[in-house]
Amino acid sequence: MPMQRRDVLRAAAAGAAALAVPSFAQAWPARPIKLVVPFPAGSSPDIIGRLIAEPLAQALGQPIVVDNRPGAGGNVGTGAVAKAEPDGYTFLFTIQGPLVTAPLLSRNLGYDPAKELAPVSLVATSPNVLVVAPGLGVSTLADFVRIAKQKKGELNYGSVGNGSASHLAMESFKTRAGLELVHVPYQGFPQVVNAILAGQVQAGFMVPGIAMGQVRAGKLKALGVTTLGRAASLPELPTLVEQGYPGFEAVSWQAVLAPAHTPRAIVERVSQELVRIIKSADVRGKMLGQYFSAAGTAPEALANLMKSERERWAQVIKAAGVQAE
Repeated sequence: MPMQRRDVLRAAAAGAAALAVPSFAQAWPARPIKLVVPFPAGSSPDIIGRLIAEPLAQALGQPIVVDNRPGAGGNVGTGAVAKAEPDGYTFLFTIQGPLVTAPLLSRNLGYDPAKELAPVSLVATSPNVLVVAPGLGVSTLADFVRIAKQKKGELNYGSVGNGSASHLAMESFKTRAGLELVHVPYQGFPQVVNAILAGQVQAGFMVPGIAMGQVRAGKLKALGVTTLGRAASLPELPTLVEQGYPGFEAVSWQAVLAPAHTPRAIVERVSQELVRIIKSADVRGKMLGQYFSAAGTAPEALANLMKSERERWAQVIKAAGVQAE
């Protein structure tokens, strides 16, 4: 084939490929969209996921079906989305665990979130709350640190599992405060609460949705939150930063992602709609009612967050010697 003709054909093919994505995106969505939530119905990710699913369906003009696929701390459903067809009809709504800490703790995870998932938007953030048993006789974080040092190695703390956010938050705080506490993992936060009430453990970092009902009932004592500034959902609680631990942060977050190679035009469309929805007064108010602060970001901002979180928690995992169970 003459060189000139071959170059012309290549240019034509490239032009056709460039037009393919926008035309596909214009026809999308033509059928219902699946939003996989890798946690059970009634869980925090399920509640926030359904909160954004309805207005997103209205914006896109197609139903959004929430598909709960719990298992292995969110890894089962997350892995399913990572392997799904990148056609714009499957999205993931999850917390940071399957995206950040799970890959750091397991070499046989079955998926690589950095390579097989495309960030769409950060949806919401929430503090963790440090709680202790009222019987411990402490009123402030300083009191707790003092007693923990006096009872070196004698106090236990509960978490929702090895490598969980509640586990790593306390390991990070232990290092900062110079404490020796014994880790006791449980299946979920209700079990952690029961263990504290039974005197089996004395402290723990917990999600506000579980902690605050017990705090307001006088069954648990809240000592602070893990955001850099006071949390909009819990303005009455001081941060660990203002109690002498500058820069200490251990925030829970939830986000939307898609299978890698989902057409960029679709990813950007969903991201833009989500930002508009999340920043609406109605959705912001409902999120605050669940102790979450509305976020809403471009895909690049979520990608940067995932990268920085991996780097930060990798250091904590290494320093604490945390290993997968």
